[in-house]
Amino acid sequence: MSLRGKTLFVSGASRGIGLAIALRAARDGANVAIAAKTADAHPKLPGTIHTAAAEIEAAGGSALALQCDIRFEEHVAAAVEATVARFGGIDVCVNNASAISLTGTLATDMKRYDLMQQINARGTFLCSRATIPHLKKSANPHVLTLSPPLDMQAKWFAPHVAYTSAKFGMSLCTLGMAEEFRSDGIAFNSLWPLTTIDTAAVRNLLGGESLARVSRTPEIIADAAYRILTKPSRECTGNFFVDEVFLRAEGVTDFSAYAAGEGDGPYAVDFFVPDEAFDNSTTRVLRA
Repeated sequence: MSLRGKTLFVSGASRGIGLAIALRAARDGANVAIAAKTADAHPKLPGTIHTAAAEIEAAGGSALALQCDIRFEEHVAAAVEATVARFGGIDVCVNNASAISLTGTLATDMKRYDLMQQINARGTFLCSRATIPHLKKSANPHVLTLSPPLDMQAKWFAPHVAYTSAKFGMSLCTLGMAEEFRSDGIAFNSLWPLTTIDTAAVRNLLGGESLARVSRTPEIIADAAYRILTKPSRECTGNFFVDEVFLRAEGVTDFSAYAAGEGDGPYAVDFFVPDEAFDNSTTRVLRA
């Protein structure tokens, strides 16, 4: 299967992982609605909805730049309506937009708490809900959420319970909606990286250049997402995929091309990765 002629609605697609997924789809000739906040150049963040649209067009796809804050229902409704008006429907919803604050309980003010819940958990629910009526009309509808496996260990919650609960809220949408809409043939899956990914969040918030050097590029997520989104939706739903684990199951054995730094590892491990994800991996990782 291919994404040629398919329409993707991607939140947070102006940069990073969202843009990488959009560009991979564009190489097939897909239509991509870029639903993101950044319309004007940001002093610390690369890319806007307009630069992303230009890249998607250059890669062979058709793009629609939509300034959209997924915290607001009216923004999402207008973005979905504009996507359908331009491309005639929606085949894929990618819930990529996310907010992060790795702070403990007393250091997390309620404004930051609300932001993470509104963008992560609520935004995923809202974008999924808004696109479902159109996905029901698609021949192979998919919702893919960039959220972790539901590995309910205290070690993931204790350091930053606010962020963890917001990310796991995204995964709960996958868990529930996969079953709720199984009879409609809409696939709901989550995808999460084994290693840290070289994005603006890693460089600006988490570890800077030193962490970026022991990370992988967003293309590993894009390639995994592509393989998921081209599977028959009725046969692939309710899964919590980890990028490398999934790609190995698909027959990929060489991951060196995804290295953000020099050499093929060792890599920093991302948050929320279950212990069993390492069972069949030969990747050298830096584990705490």
